[in-house]
This record gives sequence, C-alpha cells and structure tokens, in this order.
Amino acid sequence: MKTLRDVTVGETVTVQKLTGDGPIKRRIMDMGITKGVEIFVRKVAPLGDPVEVTVRGYELSLRKEDAQMIQVS
Repeated sequence: MKTLRDVTVGETVTVQKLTGDGPIKRRIMDMGITKGVEIFVRKVAPLGDPVEVTVRGYELSLRKEDAQMIQVS
C-alpha cells in the first residue's frame, strides 16, 4: 500500500486508511482527510517537506511525516 508521500505531483488519489495514533491522527482528520476522500497533490517542496494538497476544495500543506501516515490508492 502506498502512502501520500509516494504520490507524484499532479496525481489524484483516494484515502484508504489513516495510520498513526492519538493527536497526530486527530489533526489529520480535523483537516478533512478521512477514508474515501480524494486528495490532489499540487506541489512537493524540493526536499519533500511540505506536501501541498487540495482536499474537499481546500488547499493544505502537510508535513512529510503526516503524509506518510495516509495510505492511498
């Protein structure tokens, strides 16, 4: 299973599962990232941090550690 961190720029993926626990998982869910949601990867910084995405019409920036906890297909 690949994670959001593995996705290339310009690709749209669907969230399959959130890994991680506690406050980190809660913060990701508070951003509107839940199972079944489509995420469009707009931009990735040269060193891979942050990952800029569009979720439910909102533009968000995720740390690469957070992106690694989001399993997608």
